[in-house]
This record gives sequence, C-alpha cells and structure tokens, in this order.
Amino acid sequence: MSEPVKKEQKARAKPAPRAPAAGEAVAPARNQRSLTGTVVSDKMDKTVTVVVERQVMHPTIGKVVKRTKKYHAHNEGNDAKMGDRVVIEECRPISKTKAWKVARVQERARPE
Repeated sequence: MSEPVKKEQKARAKPAPRAPAAGEAVAPARNQRSLTGTVVSDKMDKTVTVVVERQVMHPTIGKVVKRTKKYHAHNEGNDAKMGDRVVIEECRPISKTKAWKVARVQERARPE
C-alpha cells in the first residue's frame, strides 16, 4: 500500500513575486474604476467633493432618468477647483469617506 503524504510535502511555499528591474515597465493595476464628474466643493484641504451623474433607464416607466452620487476624492496639490470637470480613480482607502483620487483635470471652470 502507498504511504500517506505528509503535510510538509503538501504545503509548499510559493516563490515571492519579483520586483521589476530598473527601466522595466510596470503593468497598470487591473480593474481600476474611473469616473468623470464635476467638483462641487473644494473647501477641505487636499479633498474635493465630486458629483458623478449617470443616466439609467427606469425599470417600470422606461424613461431615462438621471442619478447622481457624490464622492470625496483626494486632491494632492489642491489643483482641482469648484466647477472643474475631473476624472477620479479608485484607490486604497485614504480616510473613512475617501477611497478615490483625482487622476486629472479634464476641463477647467470658466472664470466668472
């Protein structure tokens, strides 16, 4: 009869992932969500509130309705101002309400 396999033989350690060499391209993060919205508040330091508007079909009526949601996004250089159109990307949680960062300012608000 065959001997049972020992636990030490079953559980083999996987090799650690290697770090990219100097000059080697790093693959971008997969499944990173990005949204486009308008900055509605820039009163906080290094944080902006972005309103993202989307259009969905109403399940019963069949009419297209607008749905809005507010996101707090990290704005490192305080470069996004109120009224700007920005692209935000999902990132690790920075605070209780902040898990997005401003990737770029798409369009500046017109000065009044």
